[in-house]
Amino acid sequence: MTDDQQIRHGVDIDKLEGFAEYASENPDEVRLGLGARSTYEGTCAHSLAKVDSYTMGGETIARETREYTIPYGGWKEVLDAGGWVGGTDRMEPIEVALSALASCINVGITINAVANGVDVERLQTRVRTDFDPGVLFSLEDLEEADAVFENLTAEVDIAGPDLDEDQVDEWARRAPVYTLVSLAQDVQLTVNAPAEVRADD
Repeated sequence: MTDDQQIRHGVDIDKLEGFAEYASENPDEVRLGLGARSTYEGTCAHSLAKVDSYTMGGETIARETREYTIPYGGWKEVLDAGGWVGGTDRMEPIEVALSALASCINVGITINAVANGVDVERLQTRVRTDFDPGVLFSLEDLEEADAVFENLTAEVDIAGPDLDEDQVDEWARRAPVYTLVSLAQDVQLTVNAPAEVRADD
């Protein structure tokens, strides 16, 4: 195999195989610690999210080129209808989550396609859902949270030789964000609110 043949879809096949073997033998060394933070900006529903450092195998990796800033908000028409003053369009967290799901499905498919020698000529994943904001606005009890989203669909449009639809379906379900949104996760929610300062302190 020539050097040109070693690289498929931007991946060095030998390195990918070596990494997979290393990960299989040393699972703790490739475990990732991921996180993000979001700070309220003083306007209801507006927050500034930041993503930067992460850990791999217990080592913290931080560099300026990973300092991503994301302004979150809502849809101008919805904000206008709800009484926001000077509502503007911003990235809406639900839509960003849907785009992350679609993109991660692409990750699951392409990584496994490369690893299995399957060529992908075209790939687009579209994710859609119907959203009921009743729980968000306290119009419904928190016990109704299971009904907030309905008709969540992911449609994969893919083309290439020797594609097996069942295999592609399995690869899509291996995507980490697919796991995050489709399986029950134990989110340990902690609220840190300082005690009120007494007037005589």
